[in-house]
Amino acid sequence: MSTLFISDIHLCAQNSATTASFLHFLRNRALDAQALYILGDLFETWIGDDDPNPLHHEISVALQILGQRCIPCYFIHGNRDFLLGKRYAITCGMTLLSAPQVMQLDGLSVVILHGDTLCTDDSEYQNFRRLVHQRWRQRLFLSLPLPLRLRIANRMRAKSLHVNAIKTYDIMDVNTQAVMTLMAHTGAKVMIHGHTHLPAIHRLPGARCRVVLGAWHRHGSVIEVTATSVKLCEFSVKTTDYS
Repeated sequence: MSTLFISDIHLCAQNSATTASFLHFLRNRALDAQALYILGDLFETWIGDDDPNPLHHEISVALQILGQRCIPCYFIHGNRDFLLGKRYAITCGMTLLSAPQVMQLDGLSVVILHGDTLCTDDSEYQNFRRLVHQRWRQRLFLSLPLPLRLRIANRMRAKSLHVNAIKTYDIMDVNTQAVMTLMAHTGAKVMIHGHTHLPAIHRLPGARCRVVLGAWHRHGSVIEVTATSVKLCEFSVKTTDYS
């Protein structure tokens, strides 16, 4: 059996194809897994566990099936759903993990994270990230009425799209030194992350590798880790055919 890793599904009510693909994945491929790790940005936006969005309920019901089949599901926050809390995680049967998380898979040391903290060249984003991860700011935001939270989130999303459109890929990609420093600190041989939407397997010095998950837009991706291999699989969101 393999351990599966996914990231950057970016679920939202406006994209039914991605939702259908993810539900198909949960009801089929994920049921053969030893465990499932979701490395952030499961949802495009998250304004609080009290949001009555029907999509959230639909996804939680689908994730509960994994627990019923004794397949553990773990979640690391992304930059879009960093406010996802214990209340929603419990309804899904997910275990929240801090990042970076170091784990042993069949004797292989693996470090997992969303990946945004590795993009150290993007100083503007890192400054913004530090602000929104301040607990008092989060508590203040979550205390606001839901309609106001939604307006704020939509405004911030629109600004993010505008700012990112004029940034270069080099700035928004991970910093090589940040990657090597984290791997040296953790002793991991394999790093798995998402966020950049640039799926690939990068070979690194010291027999290490960095495996990057893609976003579930036109193509989705999943990383399968077994006792003998680390495999990045891509598939069409429309057909959900795995390769």
